[in-house]
Amino acid sequence: MAILKFRVYWEDDDSVYRDLVIKHTQTFLDLHNSLLKCFEFDNKHEATFFRSNDKWQRGKEITLDKYDKTYKAQPLLMSETILGTEIREPNQKFIYVYDFHKNWTFLVELINVNKEENPKLVYPSCSRSEGIAPSQYGTKGLINEKLSEIEEKYDLNTSILADGYSEEGESEDGNENEEEEVDDSAAEEI
Repeated sequence: MAILKFRVYWEDDDSVYRDLVIKHTQTFLDLHNSLLKCFEFDNKHEATFFRSNDKWQRGKEITLDKYDKTYKAQPLLMSETILGTEIREPNQKFIYVYDFHKNWTFLVELINVNKEENPKLVYPSCSRSEGIAPSQYGTKGLINEKLSEIEEKYDLNTSILADGYSEEGESEDGNENEEEEVDDSAAEEI
């Protein structure tokens, strides 16, 4: 049985990616669910894959459902389409679009095919994770939540200016910083 290893890049930042391993006999629905899990997205929105070429042009569509839109050709359904049937090249590429309103786009590339299954893994599985995944609904992570709480609790944004500190480049009376004038007069003395 062939084990396919896909590298999934977030389109907006290619330093953020996940490697997924999946059996060639599993479906695009399995890949879809695994991809969402690896990037910590929920499963509440529309989604579709497009078969792609080396220039990342969109080809045949493999969709979660048939949506109310015009299709150039009838799409395949993720639940009915086996991964192995859509692999045409050794470095086959797909484009994955999730949540058509936010248009999350991921570039999916086949990077390895292995004949041996790892008995310790349950397929599909996320085998590598690089970079901080984008936040599906806004700020993400404990650090950002804690910073927001501290900022709100102490009202840091307004209290700094109220304590007499000025914005960078301004003096207390709101004029441009007087350092430039000092530097100019020092230059004249030399």
